[in-house]
Amino acid sequence: MTAGKPATLDRLRQEVARIEGVPTTMETGDRLWPLGVAAIDAVLQGGLMPAALHEIAPARMADLGAACGFAAALAARPVLGRREVLWVQTDFAALESGRPYGPGCDLFGLPTRRLLLLTVPRPVDLLWAMEEALRSRALAAVIAELPQNGVAADLTATRRLTLAAREGDSLGLLLRHQSSPLTSSAETRWQVAAAPSRPDRFGGLGRTTFALSLTKNRRGPTGRWLVAWDHHECAFSALSLGVAAAAVDRSDRTPLVRAG
Repeated sequence: MTAGKPATLDRLRQEVARIEGVPTTMETGDRLWPLGVAAIDAVLQGGLMPAALHEIAPARMADLGAACGFAAALAARPVLGRREVLWVQTDFAALESGRPYGPGCDLFGLPTRRLLLLTVPRPVDLLWAMEEALRSRALAAVIAELPQNGVAADLTATRRLTLAAREGDSLGLLLRHQSSPLTSSAETRWQVAAAPSRPDRFGGLGRTTFALSLTKNRRGPTGRWLVAWDHHECAFSALSLGVAAAAVDRSDRTPLVRAG
């Protein structure tokens, strides 16, 4: 009975996905896009779902740069080919986080010749632009950056984005400046934090490192990982989370003393 539970849960997930109009793993098959980290790809049942909506948010406001970097890294993956990537911001989001920096994007692995930038005044305009861009089939990915927790991107709005991504066969990345408690139709939800990198062999700056928390996964469990981004290969690699040192103040480590 225990062995049958995973299969039963998988069938139920597939059925819910069909009802909600979301592509299932049976329908996408080998079109899944692996991130290249075995532990993450196993949880995602092979990789990131293409033609779908995924949400990214910083673990803290101080990690907003890391969340933007993770979105850019996903858009730079070779599996997306050479089609352009559209990055949409509201005016307020651009003031809060700044605009993508061209030379930095080039060095990070997302060349500016593939990057289109669009700024709109209101969140509702951003969601409309993202939906139309996803449906167009002209773009590999659309990154839409919403200030705060993006209350405009509610269940109805994210369902529209999911359907548009499926229709246009494009990757949708909804980048919120804060984690949202709102219900969403996104395939996955990620919280991203910056993590210390390992120095290179010369003692200099190492690769960009992300602390990833998968907080929602329609096709399986969630999890936490440390990954490094190789901007030369445009690939992720796994890093060990490490083990915390044993506490020195535990009762079994306290020396016995005689009282009285």
